[in-house]
Amino acid sequence: MDELSVGKTLLEKGWVFCDSVLDTALISKLNQDLETACEQTRQIQVENGVAEKTDGTVNHLLGLGDSFLEFLERMDFKEVITEFLSGKYLLNIFGGVNNLKDKPSYLLNIHRDVRSFTGDYKLMIQMLVLLDDFTPENGATYLMDSGHRIAQRPTETEFYANAKQAIGSRGSIVLFDSNLWHAAGANQTDRPRRALTLCFTRPFIKQQLDLPRYFGYDQRYQFSEEIQQILGYNALVPTCLEEWYQPPQKRFYQPGQG
Repeated sequence: MDELSVGKTLLEKGWVFCDSVLDTALISKLNQDLETACEQTRQIQVENGVAEKTDGTVNHLLGLGDSFLEFLERMDFKEVITEFLSGKYLLNIFGGVNNLKDKPSYLLNIHRDVRSFTGDYKLMIQMLVLLDDFTPENGATYLMDSGHRIAQRPTETEFYANAKQAIGSRGSIVLFDSNLWHAAGANQTDRPRRALTLCFTRPFIKQQLDLPRYFGYDQRYQFSEEIQQILGYNALVPTCLEEWYQPPQKRFYQPGQG
């Protein structure tokens, strides 16, 4: 499916399935890094008292494995995201999930990923990257056709009557409007069902993790100009008057960020 068709389906239905986008080598690296990241972050979840219903989930993967930045650099559908958000965008969250059998997760609840319904004004777009085959048995995600036009949470009957599962091969990508109602299915198998979960927003939306501060302001030039934009280096908030009073080329908040 070409990017024009992807963008059209996304607007009409609220979500679009793009089959077999990633190559096998990158999928393997992503799965290895995701497993390590889950082990690292699980310790923090337990120590901080937020272990319940978070097993298998990681909310911020960048910096926990080289393959995650590689994915971002090689990422498909950048033009679709630019068109959807009417200009430049940045990464709001780069997460991952392993939908585990008998490990209840908040992701199984019917939900949308933006707290306030924004209608036709697009603030956010989600990307789901399949790292395993998604099947009915292992809990392929349910997405409600045209659910991005519904402000109030649908009942379970309404949702499942109009939702379809994202069934397909690993390496596929699902793009969906952040207004869309969706829910993970329950994994009935003993095998992993892993995925990456990314969110992109207009640049004036706060990131869930301050990525420029996380990596360091002085580290920005280790990244390409494109990645600097996506990570949020061009939409920083000054912290003092010296940072505020700067010539245009040195300003923390660059032109074109909305």
